[in-house]
Amino acid sequence: MTTLEIKGGWNITKGKLKQKWAQLTDDDLQCAEGRQDELVGRIQKRTGQTREAVEKAIQEVFAAYSCN
Repeated sequence: MTTLEIKGGWNITKGKLKQKWAQLTDDDLQCAEGRQDELVGRIQKRTGQTREAVEKAIQEVFAAYSCN
């Protein structure tokens, strides 16, 4: 897998996360790139959801992406 493919995959994932949580900003996702704990924390802060709910939703987004 090339760097371009990895970057493209992350861009698709960011788009799907923004669809799920519209209150996320590009800055939230850019700062959290590659840091799952920070990403979960930022989503929790923006949405007020529990850590477990956020982690489950992220797993669902990644599972949906891997099937495409």
